[in-house]
Amino acid sequence: MGTTGYIMEHQDEALRLDIKTGGEAIARQAGWAGIRPGMRVADVGCGSGKTTAFLHSLIQPGGEAVGIDASESRIRHATEHYGTEGLSFVQRDFYHPLDGLGGFDFIWVRFVLEYHRAKSVEIVRNLSELLNPGGILCLIDLDHNCLNHYGLSPRLEDAIQGVMAELETRHDFDPHIGRKLYSFLYDMQFTDISVHMDHHHLIYGPLTDMDGYNWTKKLEVAARNSGYPFAEYEGGFEEFLEEFKVFFADPRRFTYTPLIACRGCKPLS
Repeated sequence: MGTTGYIMEHQDEALRLDIKTGGEAIARQAGWAGIRPGMRVADVGCGSGKTTAFLHSLIQPGGEAVGIDASESRIRHATEHYGTEGLSFVQRDFYHPLDGLGGFDFIWVRFVLEYHRAKSVEIVRNLSELLNPGGILCLIDLDHNCLNHYGLSPRLEDAIQGVMAELETRHDFDPHIGRKLYSFLYDMQFTDISVHMDHHHLIYGPLTDMDGYNWTKKLEVAARNSGYPFAEYEGGFEEFLEEFKVFFADPRRFTYTPLIACRGCKPLS
């Protein structure tokens, strides 16, 4: 049985999440899903709390947002940096019943289920219990995650495919979770289901500092700890990392990742 857990766990993860989180995309996606002023909103897997703060701004006046995460350090970071009136954070494990939090009008689950392949359906069912009748559940995640690059050498492509296979089989990661989201809501008989597809990564031309930092951290943490042997490289992981960094810094490189958003309403009865 493989090990499980958050594959991007490291001491600077809250910083990485803050750096890569932008308010424009959150406002666009949450608006499409039906968020509005006065709602009580849960941000599940809230991480650094920056997304929760953006959601809180979208439900004013009169709205309340609660960020939920299992990480004590990230809840502490979120509370210190973003906690304010009507915006709070709680440390809870969504593998278990989330009793005592009250009902919500809108639940946001973005870039969370990809880390919980085996229990993703169970998690969604558990979260649906927190929704008020008629409330909105919004699931957003990536599909074919980290697998869409053009310009890779054969050994670099083999290594990336191998790393992702190890993460899937040994670390409970799901690079194909996006295509499954609709079925979760359909099977739970949610109503008014809508699906939207966009890109999350679209990287070409000169590399930005943010993309360089984000992708390097992914490799330094998740790829390094995946269990993949990097047999293609005499120098192991370090040689793989250097080749990827050279590839990624080349403005000829093309990288993209599809994003799938799915929203639906909990049945009234």
